[in-house]
Amino acid sequence: MSFIALSFISVFLFILFWQLRQRKVKKKRSELIESYVFPERLTVELRKRYPHLSDTDCDKVMEGLREFFLISLAAKNRVIAMPSQAVDVVWHEFILFTRDYELFCSRALGRFLHHIPAEAMTKPTQAHEGIKRVWKYSCLREGIDPKAPTRLPLLFAIDSELKIEDGFTYQLNCKGRENDGYCASHIGCGGGGCSSSDDSGCGGGCGGGD
Repeated sequence: MSFIALSFISVFLFILFWQLRQRKVKKKRSELIESYVFPERLTVELRKRYPHLSDTDCDKVMEGLREFFLISLAAKNRVIAMPSQAVDVVWHEFILFTRDYELFCSRALGRFLHHIPAEAMTKPTQAHEGIKRVWKYSCLREGIDPKAPTRLPLLFAIDSELKIEDGFTYQLNCKGRENDGYCASHIGCGGGGCSSSDDSGCGGGCGGGD
């Protein structure tokens, strides 16, 4: 067997080994996020901010935080933004537990996830890349077609469902409802057409307009 053939096989085996190792690491990190017990203080602070929330409501917000970390893991080092005000509150509180948060990030994400404040789209028909990326992963994780959604994924539905006064509200079809929340149907859309980016999601035919 020639040297070139041996080199090719060696490179192939190395790549295969690296890919298998990365999958194993990702699976382990995902399992850690799924089973992680967040500090009770997060729920306490959430209730201080939104006293109308029930135990079930608070559990849903914590589920949203877990989902956000799972999306962060999937997105790797690409920028993501928080689409929920309620989930942002508990994320910010978690960061204040500096040692716990740093250790969690290291073990669950392999990096420190810096806090980017809750951000919705800049206006009803413009979404920035971080929100588009979260939209895509949220939809795919919940079995929703990001380009033709029939419902909102958790992180985009939770503020409205829980009646968060300062939260972000998203609508699937914003035609004639431009002033009633943000247009989920325009995420990934701009200039009257749909983006061709892999990180986009265009639903509702990009209808509605500015």
